[in-house]
Amino acid sequence: MKLLKRIAFCLLGILLFVLTIATILEKVNGTEFVNNHIYSSVPFIILWGSTALASLLYMIKRKLYRQWTTFLLHLSFILILVGAFVTWIDGEQGTLQLKLGEKTMSFINKGGEKRTLPFSISLEDFEIIYYKGTRAPMDYVSRITVSAENNSESLEGEISMNKIFSFMNYRFYQSGYDANGQGTVLSVSHDPYGIGITYTGYSILLVSIILFFLNPQSTFRQLMKSYRNNSQGIKKGCSILFLLFISTFPMGSRAMAADHPLPKTLPRETAGRFGDLYILYNDRICPLQTFARDFTIKLYGKPTYHGLTSEQVLTGWLFYYDSWKNEPVIRIKSNEARRLLDIKGQYASVKDFAGSTNEYKLEDAMRQIHLGRQITDRKGIEEANEKFNIISMVCTGALMKIFPYRDAKGNTLQWYAQSDRLPHEMGNEQWTFTRKAMNYVHEQIVMKRFNEVNRLLNKIKQYQQKECGEALPSASKFKAEKLYNQFDYSKPIAILCLCIGLFAFIYYCRCTVTEKNICCSLAFIFNLLLCSIFIYLSMTIVLRGYVSNHLPLSNGFETMQFMAWCTVLLTFFLQRKFTLSVPFGFLLCGLTLLVSMFGEQNPRITQLMPVLQSPLLSIHVVAIMTAYSLLAFIMLNGITAVVLHYSTENCETAIDFLQRISRLILYPAVFLLTIGIFIGAVWANVSWGRYWGWDPKEVWALITMLVYALALHPASLKWFRYPMFFHVFGIVAFLTVLITYFGVNFLLGGMHSYANG
Repeated sequence: MKLLKRIAFCLLGILLFVLTIATILEKVNGTEFVNNHIYSSVPFIILWGSTALASLLYMIKRKLYRQWTTFLLHLSFILILVGAFVTWIDGEQGTLQLKLGEKTMSFINKGGEKRTLPFSISLEDFEIIYYKGTRAPMDYVSRITVSAENNSESLEGEISMNKIFSFMNYRFYQSGYDANGQGTVLSVSHDPYGIGITYTGYSILLVSIILFFLNPQSTFRQLMKSYRNNSQGIKKGCSILFLLFISTFPMGSRAMAADHPLPKTLPRETAGRFGDLYILYNDRICPLQTFARDFTIKLYGKPTYHGLTSEQVLTGWLFYYDSWKNEPVIRIKSNEARRLLDIKGQYASVKDFAGSTNEYKLEDAMRQIHLGRQITDRKGIEEANEKFNIISMVCTGALMKIFPYRDAKGNTLQWYAQSDRLPHEMGNEQWTFTRKAMNYVHEQIVMKRFNEVNRLLNKIKQYQQKECGEALPSASKFKAEKLYNQFDYSKPIAILCLCIGLFAFIYYCRCTVTEKNICCSLAFIFNLLLCSIFIYLSMTIVLRGYVSNHLPLSNGFETMQFMAWCTVLLTFFLQRKFTLSVPFGFLLCGLTLLVSMFGEQNPRITQLMPVLQSPLLSIHVVAIMTAYSLLAFIMLNGITAVVLHYSTENCETAIDFLQRISRLILYPAVFLLTIGIFIGAVWANVSWGRYWGWDPKEVWALITMLVYALALHPASLKWFRYPMFFHVFGIVAFLTVLITYFGVNFLLGGMHSYANG
């Protein structure tokens, strides 16, 4: 039996190594290389099969079938692999392009070969459905007719994103469309047996996980009983932590920036009236306030500038350019860009971009970039150049698409800026209004007739409402977005959480050392703060979701905000049994909020891509982010144990207690991660016609699951019975989570990358 155990786990180790190397090779040599030489290769299939077979034999040898829920759980994974193998042997995927009225009986497979269908398929109609009032696609719909070879059976069907059409074991998915809108591109999948076997495995997996937690004989339930019998275990070994961490509290204060005269701006009320206009921004209709906020954050890194609102900053550039061009408001993060601009601080003015002979200082560097040559800090220079160009486009009005226009038939709604080329069929009165309205506003501003400015802005808004009608967002959504734009407290809340978390950690440890009860008043204050943070995060998520018409889980900022929300929620549930979850909750919430701000701006609320409009996506992200939160608790637990081990004597009882807590958390964490991965696979199969594509994010999520699953096998892997090994493993294993989320997003790339927001 020992030999079988060694073979099974050694093969699993080799598999993890191969998967890791494959993601690195994909970054170097491309996706096609790793697909051909690794993921689709016979040796790789043999490695998976050998691992599954060795594991099955080892389970039978250990008579694991006596623990039927655990055996069923492992059996489901083997069944999933069998389904994948059948798909590899018998399945076929390809692409089918159809023109309107065209009929065909063939498609092109992934190898570029023509394959014959046992029926004909024709495209009767194709439609692109747009979000109201914009040209951003919401869905693609193909209406088709299929007829059996002998015309014995004919069927009409509809295919759209996340809506499959199946006929005679062939599945068709909406993939794309021709540029002229007269044709469609469908993905074709023929896998009559593999999908059924795999889905059976998924179903058994879900059922076995539920039964595992309900089974009173499961390891998880036994650990729960052990915890109840030894809830006073952590009473020693934390006193020195006060000395280790007290010095980390901030002792100084930031000096206030020196007062300096600000550039000219509109009165706050008048600038706010500009924020009440509608604008087509980022392929959606939103308050102009949103555009002003993003513009200010893009330039300065904050939504306000020395007490000026974002609307005042935007209108300042629009109407007082000569005053603002000398203002050091453009944040330059790149040292190389600062050198090229010849500035000493972090901020540059527009004037700094021009040399003594009025040449553009970044011109040569940008020319080198366009020629494909390597230069120092290319990204930083491109970012500085982008900020300069954005200011130019704002000042010329090119980004201010605030004038809607419907064609003569009233079908198509387009938005124009004052400087855009207007359609020839536009009426003279409307043409004059679009071209001259902002000029007249400018004239009134010069004469400081702000009441007249307010009247003109109201007239522009009335024009917008008349021209757009129901295409505009509802009044409640418009107000909700303006309210959401005021929710800019993530950074101070993150810092507050980190400081409170550090204090709470020291305090809780001190209480356990001195065997004193935790002060009820202080515990109440901690919970009150957690409740306030939870309410704030809930309101942020709800408002963002209401405005965007989808669950806000589609980019890096949104998922990290949701992880912070999950962390606080889990803290409420865990604190009764695990007091250290309170400081851990504060610390983890603070860290995730800080991470969500890596891009130094709140990512713009965008229309959801058609393929992402599925409830499965939300469940997939929620399950995985909750799992990551739990794994982060285990990591912090491990750090606590390591510090105790090297700083305190006679701390074995405390370390053992922390291990039991981590093991309790590990089971739901790994199972949630597993459920999230396979729900994602179902979503991918519904959307793209394949449930696994070996994308780097998919691979690293699988690696994370398999690595943490090792710790669930202390009966076979005796090292995990030792508390210190378990804690060190919990710290090191968290690197796989960091790579899955950040390494893939910012280094490895792939379809799941959130690096762009």
